[in-house]
Amino acid sequence: MPDAIIFDDGLGKLGALTDLRAAFDLRTGAWTSAWRLRRLLDLNVLGLVTPGAGAAGDSRAATRAAALATVTSEYHAYAKQIARAADALLSIPAGTLVINGRCVLPPEEIGRLELGQALVEKVTGHVIAARFTKAEHYVEFFKSFSASVAPWTISVERRVMLSRPWHIRTFRDQALTQDLLDIAAGGESSSEIPEGVTVIGDAPLLIRDDHGAKVYPGVIIDVEHGPVVIDEHATVRPGAVLIGPLYVGRHATVLDKALIKSNTSIGPWCKVAGEVGGTIFQGYANKAHDGHLGDSYVGQWANLGAGTTNSNLLNTYGEVTMRATAQDSLERTGEQFMGAIIGDHVKTAICTRIMTGATLHTGAMIAMTAAVSGNVPPFAWCTDEHPPGTKTFRLDKFLDIARTVMGRRKLTMSEAYAALVGAVHGG
Repeated sequence: MPDAIIFDDGLGKLGALTDLRAAFDLRTGAWTSAWRLRRLLDLNVLGLVTPGAGAAGDSRAATRAAALATVTSEYHAYAKQIARAADALLSIPAGTLVINGRCVLPPEEIGRLELGQALVEKVTGHVIAARFTKAEHYVEFFKSFSASVAPWTISVERRVMLSRPWHIRTFRDQALTQDLLDIAAGGESSSEIPEGVTVIGDAPLLIRDDHGAKVYPGVIIDVEHGPVVIDEHATVRPGAVLIGPLYVGRHATVLDKALIKSNTSIGPWCKVAGEVGGTIFQGYANKAHDGHLGDSYVGQWANLGAGTTNSNLLNTYGEVTMRATAQDSLERTGEQFMGAIIGDHVKTAICTRIMTGATLHTGAMIAMTAAVSGNVPPFAWCTDEHPPGTKTFRLDKFLDIARTVMGRRKLTMSEAYAALVGAVHGG
């Protein structure tokens, strides 16, 4: 079990995905990237490194960096947050593996790295992983995340790391199927299918009924084309149709008559209904009513109003173009099917329409009759009277609502999380 440090170099333009979390805490399949790296590479994680404060004198960036480091520590009981100060980095043992938390699918070359070598993703030039011979090399590396610190570099031809928000769609299918097969191999479902449940196909099916999972009569589970995992204390209500590959996370609820199509991952404590396909729910989000959601990402504490529906395919059947942030130029995504990036704490009103490739940034509140397209700014208050970008959700009011929402799940907002939200808000 190699000693390792997982780091977020902050070099990807991931927009709303990483406003309130490190890149390695993104759910990129059934698991977060940090958990997949830890499990697949059998890592003994010594610590975690989050992005620094940015340019000198940028107080907002410094506040965000400090808050993100603390919030990350709150998420991870198994590893300490390592400060990027030289005295802390000098304590890293020589030979420790450092691995980029933006890496979704760890290449096999990581396991063959020798001392003094760095593994680099060719398309970006960014370091995937490295092992250094001296503590001083770790100090230098975490200043710039440059491969030049290592005497030798090895290039990986294929893309293995998130660099843009839409890459969560790029890696989704392979990461999810890999996670599901690993989970199913390590657990056992009951010897009998629950009464009244119909199962089609012979791919792995894991229902954690030994840990409180419940699947009601009238549910159809299709595993013809991939595994289905229904995790601890999850509930699948009557009449739901589940199509693998599919993950239903801990304490999540699939509501009555929902159609959950393949390549979907529902994180913990979500409530999901309607027609959903190819979508990753980070966790603690609600889509509790009818409406279509396809090839999308939904952040924590998002709530989609009844009838909220998105498009995941252009009428031209062409490649979807998107902006990583509102300030960036349009880029090709390489995807024909690409829905929406929906950030943390986003709220949509009834019958909201979301166009192909739209991004709804953190904290946006959508209550307008026009369809949502392009990039909706963070904390935008969007109504027919106030189009996107013309009015901002007041920070104090936003935090009050967020605390109420989190309290419904018996969670309390920490001071660090409130500071992180405030830094992103800028108010």
